[in-house]
Amino acid sequence: MASVMTLTRREWICGAAALPLTARAAPSAPVAVARCNSYEKELEPVLGRMFDQLGGLGRLVRNKTVAIKLNLTGPPSQRLGRSPVGSTHWVHDRMIAATLYHLGRAGARRIRLLESPATVEPLPEHVLQAGWVPEDFASAASGVEFENTTWLGSRARYTRLKVPGRGHVFPAFDLNPAYEECDVFVSLTKLKEHYHAGITLSMKNVFGITPLTIYGDGSPQDRPGDRPRGGRGMLHRGQRQPPASAPPENDPGTPREDGYRLPRIVADLCAARPIHLALIDGIDTMAGGEGPWIKGSRFVHPGVLVAGTNCVSTDAVAAAIMGFDPSATRGTPPFEKCDNTMLLGEAHGLGACRLDQIEVRGTPVKDVRFDFRKA
Repeated sequence: MASVMTLTRREWICGAAALPLTARAAPSAPVAVARCNSYEKELEPVLGRMFDQLGGLGRLVRNKTVAIKLNLTGPPSQRLGRSPVGSTHWVHDRMIAATLYHLGRAGARRIRLLESPATVEPLPEHVLQAGWVPEDFASAASGVEFENTTWLGSRARYTRLKVPGRGHVFPAFDLNPAYEECDVFVSLTKLKEHYHAGITLSMKNVFGITPLTIYGDGSPQDRPGDRPRGGRGMLHRGQRQPPASAPPENDPGTPREDGYRLPRIVADLCAARPIHLALIDGIDTMAGGEGPWIKGSRFVHPGVLVAGTNCVSTDAVAAAIMGFDPSATRGTPPFEKCDNTMLLGEAHGLGACRLDQIEVRGTPVKDVRFDFRKA
């Protein structure tokens, strides 16, 4: 974490040197793991101990602007059976509040909650539809703000974040300026499988920073749209390029299928917008997919939290907890139909995904392992 304090915001975003697309020695950082069975009184102290195991939040966030990318995939009205969205496919609202509390105690000057839903309604209005109370977040710490980043809103222009070196698919992305106007970027997500990407953890959560006004299927050909139209099919299947105002793909001749594109685009996004703190909510979640629209998905209770300052290593430990080999190649669970996002991130030099290179602090992986395929 010490390196966070010595690099400027621009150095973190753009990188100090080009990153090759061949695997090389990648950095690692300790990952904290803890058993946590409830979102009630247990959560806040457990999370605090995990942050202490990582060296404390103060040196990461004190007097800084912190942006938190939430994992709120799918519409707020869609549920898995009768389970609340926070118990299955959205990160839990109490997990968000506990994170805000600890960031505030650590001295964060400004904390911004960000997500890019398929609507231009204000983010507080969006979560209200899930039965959440936005005021609970605002009261958890001082300086809490919300922004829907799926469009430009009141901003003057999109910001362009480049992939250091040459991206796997895209050389750069046009994004809402909120993703550049922060000193610390947090990915707050759920412990889940994914139909097209194998698993969705802190890295895959960043896929949702792409504005639908640019990367949505119905965006204009020449410029960003005034509102989102359609899903992110162009990123999934590559049936078209983004508007002419945004950077096109490096090579439109690459495979046009989800299993090839999604992991590579996620790795590119994490290189362009580095994650400084990865938090994974695995207290309650779902197995079998990323949302209730996936046939056969089901509620599960792993009762675990994972946190780290290196997104690749944090996701690797989380994948191992789920019963998977984090360095597995295509054709091996959970990557039967896709490439491994963590290996592609490692190729970008973002972090190590092999467990023997990662120090786990707190609860050993073997003591919290929860086999998602057998759950």
